Amino acid sequence: MRYLPHTQEEISAMLQVTGNSSLEDLFATIPDTCRMSDQWEQLPEALSEWELDSHIQALADTMEVDQRATVLIGAGSYHHHIPATVKALMSRSEFLTAYTPYQPEMAQGTLQGIFEYQTLSARLLGMDVVNASMYDGASALAEAMLMGLRVAKKKRRVAISQAVHPHYREVVRAYLRPTPYELVELPHGTDGRTDLSSLAEIEDLAAVAIQSPNFFGVIEDLGTAGEEIHGQGALFITAFSEPLAYGLLKNPGACGADIVCGEGQSFGLSRSFGGPGLGMFGCRQPFTRNLPGRLVGETRDLDGKRGYVLTLATREQHIRRDKATSNICSNQGICAMTAGMYMASLGGTGLQELARLNYDKSHYLMAALQERGARCCFSAPFFNEFVVEFPTEFKAAHQRLLAKNIVAGIDLGRWYPEMSGRYLFGVTETVSREVMDTIANEVQS
Repeated sequence: MRYLPHTQEEISAMLQVTGNSSLEDLFATIPDTCRMSDQWEQLPEALSEWELDSHIQALADTMEVDQRATVLIGAGSYHHHIPATVKALMSRSEFLTAYTPYQPEMAQGTLQGIFEYQTLSARLLGMDVVNASMYDGASALAEAMLMGLRVAKKKRRVAISQAVHPHYREVVRAYLRPTPYELVELPHGTDGRTDLSSLAEIEDLAAVAIQSPNFFGVIEDLGTAGEEIHGQGALFITAFSEPLAYGLLKNPGACGADIVCGEGQSFGLSRSFGGPGLGMFGCRQPFTRNLPGRLVGETRDLDGKRGYVLTLATREQHIRRDKATSNICSNQGICAMTAGMYMASLGGTGLQELARLNYDKSHYLMAALQERGARCCFSAPFFNEFVVEFPTEFKAAHQRLLAKNIVAGIDLGRWYPEMSGRYLFGVTETVSREVMDTIANEVQS
């Protein structure tokens, strides 16, 4: 939809109705100290629509990486093939809305679609209840931490693994900074998994968050972790950034997780330079009243016909605000619907086959790099990402591959200074064997 500004005549008519003589009068009640003065003068002159298109294209042409490149970086955002069925269905006007439907009599299709998303997500994650989605994986984890504190009531500490995505940990810290709660970070071991040996020393512990596969692509031992965390009387929170892994791995619910949350971008959403994302969030039945976000439920009308409504709304801010447990009053409607369509298009067998393909391709590349002298930095199993250290400096090879439109991994030094020179690679079904062989051939043994 194009942006069509109001004409001067329309503006004059609206000002007349409001009793103002100019647009400036609308802001007369705002103190001068709170208003911008000369900053607007620094803005360039407005461009026409075609001039703006040309300008944006010129900016795009300056980028080293474009849509033709093969990007072997995961780190929380993954390039997967999106079935044509998903694109076709999501382009339909019946589904293309970003809003949570308030009026069930007007939005049965949207409500049913989100209900199906909740159902499929609950099966995938092994949870009793999944909400109608949240903003993204990072904010979902932060809300999970707050939920853990609500459930634990008087406890004041939560712990998070250093192997959780750095951006997720940053958002969690931002959420907790103005609160009386304390965040404790747990180190990762030499195998790439979270070291839980210090749990017994942490008093007043409400919840512990672990990501699997974690930021290094390593598959955590969730079953053992759950036992240790529950042994300390804390809730077990499992995060993720690649939900496709649970098409192959045992789901968090089967491993004892109490709350599961993460990023659902892999399910039918393009990377789009970082957004939008999809916060997936689920929990066990006893904690439903503390679950943030919205829930779509199935019901029956007076005639016995099936219908869908927003349910348990007392958890939210617009009803019983003094007792509400959630301040989330929106969901990623389009993204959740897309993810539901993606899961339905692939089905259980399709998700399993696709997960296996991702696993096999990443291990093929790891083996090819090892033949060239590279070393896998962690001994624990990985899914479709891994961290590798090369026998010689890799920067030159990285630049040569970039010239061939291949982005070969990312240096972990920006997040983990002690890992400078070690590269995180992400391999999905979209990466061809030819590209992987090209990368291996550039490595100097």
